[in-house]
Amino acid sequence: MKKILVTGGAGYIGSHTVVALKEAGFTPIIVDNFSNSKDTALEGIRSILGADVKCYHTDCADKVAFREVFEAETDLAGVIHFAAYKAVGESVEKPLAYFQNNVGSLLVLLELMQEFKVNNLVFSSSCTVYGVPDQLPVTEQTPTKAASSPYGRTKQMCEDILRDLSQAPGNEVKSILLRYFNPIGAHPSGKIGELPLGVPNNLVPFVTQTAAGWRDQLTVYGVDYDTPDGSCIRDYIYVGDLARAHVVAVQRQLDGKAETVEVFNVGTGHGNSVLEVVKAFEKVTGQPLRYRTGPRRVGDVPAIYADATKGANVLGFRTEVGLEEALATAWRWQQNLGAKPE
Repeated sequence: MKKILVTGGAGYIGSHTVVALKEAGFTPIIVDNFSNSKDTALEGIRSILGADVKCYHTDCADKVAFREVFEAETDLAGVIHFAAYKAVGESVEKPLAYFQNNVGSLLVLLELMQEFKVNNLVFSSSCTVYGVPDQLPVTEQTPTKAASSPYGRTKQMCEDILRDLSQAPGNEVKSILLRYFNPIGAHPSGKIGELPLGVPNNLVPFVTQTAAGWRDQLTVYGVDYDTPDGSCIRDYIYVGDLARAHVVAVQRQLDGKAETVEVFNVGTGHGNSVLEVVKAFEKVTGQPLRYRTGPRRVGDVPAIYADATKGANVLGFRTEVGLEEALATAWRWQQNLGAKPE
């Protein structure tokens, strides 16, 4: 079974992708510094798969420590790079930390990949690279504009680095850049899901934590946008579908079908507003959600959703799980968590 290194593999998207890789016949190897995840994710993965997945407690930005992983795992077939800080609002407050971690870890990874002749990379990018788009939906050819946050700029920088590397003489690293939208939901078992440390920055975990009594109420940031109900519109993709997209991308590279650099949107192809998500959650759970409206949040774009045609035509990838079903899995995960941790 071919080994795939998964940086940030104990995180939200990473843990689901590790499960999907293993179920597809690969051997995932996790590298994570647990700055925004917990060891309990490894227990969830083990429970789902009925087996342990090797995990290195290592910071990807620490080249000395990360080299030890490459020295130990000498026959890697590829890398999926998730490890990054990802909160838009926090990036506005701590821009230097975001540049140092997100850009720095990619540079270290690429240097090690070249040194150890590991030539396949699937990179976790984001729809934030489009900034505030002029037209919707966004395609892979939609111009990238000034990012609305330092987080978005780090993803733009990382994409630029991978494109520049592809033009370097003698470069053998091939990269697939997956620009994904807003992952939500949890594994159907309810054994792994989204559990950010501290107060959630993403909508759905804040919704589920409010419904469970962990939070007093949800704040809907901005109801005066130029959208049908005034709240922001996003493309909410089920995390299990997103995980599957990474497996498809890895397989494309190993089959020798990938070009030097390829870009794919990974979304559902349509958008839902924040208030629509709230109403859908209330419908799924059968209970009202406590929420209030607040001012716009710095860094948020009014609306963005994907044109997913290229992924369907080239990768053969299509999403399978809709909004309500995804929210139901998120609620199952939240209920399994039990009482709020101290």
